[in-house]
Order: sequence, then structure tokens, then C-alpha cells
Amino acid sequence: MRVTPRGGRDAVDGWGADEAGRPVLKLRVSAAAAEGAANAAVVQLVAKQLGVPKSCVAIVRGQTARVKQLEISGVGAADLDRAFGRPPA
Repeated sequence: MRVTPRGGRDAVDGWGADEAGRPVLKLRVSAAAAEGAANAAVVQLVAKQLGVPKSCVAIVRGQTARVKQLEISGVGAADLDRAFGRPPA
């Protein structure tokens, strides 16, 4: 997942590709990256999109980077596809 802090609004911008050509979900949050505000906004946005409590979403890698890896409990692949669409092949 690639996050743009201070992006003007909290939104999922769809799928893109990283430098290696791997699919990456693009998000923007209005919060600044200072003091963990952007990370909290990412957790809240993903939880809202999936319809799960914030406690089910955790950032496991990339707390201080734009590229983050999340661990989400209580959802399956179909739930992810429904909330964010299917990544490009």
C-alpha cells in the first residue's frame, strides 16, 4: 500500500504499480505524517472501507515510510476485492 499524507482528503485512489511492477494499493489521507496521525488515518480508512473495527487493522511494516504493509484480521480475499477492487494482473 502506498500512502500520500496531506493528500487533501481520505480516499482510496485505486491500484498502481511500484518500481518493480508489483501491484500496490494507493491511499491518500488528509492527516500529516507527524506524530503518527497519518498512520492512524490509514488504519481508520481501511477499517471503514472493510467494515471492520480499527482494532482489526495493524500496520506491520513501514510505520515511517509511504509504503506500508498491513495485517487485517477477520476478512477474506473476497472482502478485500469488494472493498478495493481486484489488483491488476
